[in-house]
Amino acid sequence: MKFKLLSNADLQAIDALKEFHGGAQKISETIKSMRVFETRKKILSEKGFGQMIEEAEELVKKFAKAGDYEKENNISFNNNFGVATAQVSGWQGAKVTHHAMKRIAESAKTSEPCFVPSEFISVVALTDNYVYNGYLMATLTMAENIMKASKFCSTNLIGIPQPEDRFVELEKITGKIFERTDAGNGLSQLILKNQGTFFGNFGGIEVANDNHLIYLDGITRTALATGADFFLNPSWSTIVAICYYGRDIPNLHIKISMLLATQNLMQFRMLLNIMSEYLRDDKTSPLYEINIGNGVSPENFIQCANELKESGIKGVSLAAHIYINPDLGIANFNWTDNMHEVLESGTNLTFKYESDGTAREMDTMGTYFLPEDERNANAEKIGDVIFYKALQASKDGRNMMKKGIRVLFGRSSY
Repeated sequence: MKFKLLSNADLQAIDALKEFHGGAQKISETIKSMRVFETRKKILSEKGFGQMIEEAEELVKKFAKAGDYEKENNISFNNNFGVATAQVSGWQGAKVTHHAMKRIAESAKTSEPCFVPSEFISVVALTDNYVYNGYLMATLTMAENIMKASKFCSTNLIGIPQPEDRFVELEKITGKIFERTDAGNGLSQLILKNQGTFFGNFGGIEVANDNHLIYLDGITRTALATGADFFLNPSWSTIVAICYYGRDIPNLHIKISMLLATQNLMQFRMLLNIMSEYLRDDKTSPLYEINIGNGVSPENFIQCANELKESGIKGVSLAAHIYINPDLGIANFNWTDNMHEVLESGTNLTFKYESDGTAREMDTMGTYFLPEDERNANAEKIGDVIFYKALQASKDGRNMMKKGIRVLFGRSSY
């Protein structure tokens, strides 16, 4: 017997929320328009980020080119190998990203230049200040428009305090009740009963009752305001919800996080079933990328890729952590040899750096949750951490190139 993943009441609430935000076509068109470089530059100039963006445009001109490295070293690629896509986590806002750009530019004339990763991940709470005051848009502009990353993933945490009148509005729209508490200054916050600490709610894991609607509302507001189009998911219920919600919004996607990674093939098949329930007409899914868990063997990674291919679902990439910071898992974690085994089997892989393998200051989970003022005060230290992650990705990328493995970095590195 097969049960529906979403009830009629669930569908009605999700549809009502989408219509409140203008409907699928308007959401999609707004995202597209808000990603135009000149549009973003104009908005950011008005919000006080003009000089930062101008400096970023000059810095990127100094970056080393992976394409030059390929030519200088007569690199040729083996088409029987998989393609490796570089991904780096921790781009914690505009000041942090700007400083990392300085370090990348400075490395260009050294013996070990740093290339721009193809994909960026950020774990900054999507507060109204971060979303609407230019901080996120400035980060996106430097990453997507200037460094030309292929993807920038933002993280929506459902425990973020929001205006109380927003909760009231969402209850009227959806017909659902959201249990919350007064957070002061006209703000309210969802009550997360199973999470004893802020860290316990990393990624918004507790999405009880109808709290998936808060997640959907948060990413939609962010997308409309900034053009952000890629978000980290916090729970199984939000995976189901976004697969339905985004089926007619082709430029809205999510990534399955490390904490909800598929640790075995059974979990991976669960995801395939969810995706197949709400596939778009072109056989793609709002689910763009899946982090395969840190404990997975290279053989099972390859098997996941094979089963994904057999499913007929298109456009989904599989990612693996190469290094992780110590408070995310076992000490001295290193998946480099496994990465080579996967790629040499002919399987594509997105290689992700949560760390560069060194216990650096600010290379911790705690850094992801710093208050905005502390994050800005430590922008150089955090920016250094990002730089060293990107540098390690570049070193590993060059080693793969030498073996004939095609490696994708950001387009500004070509």
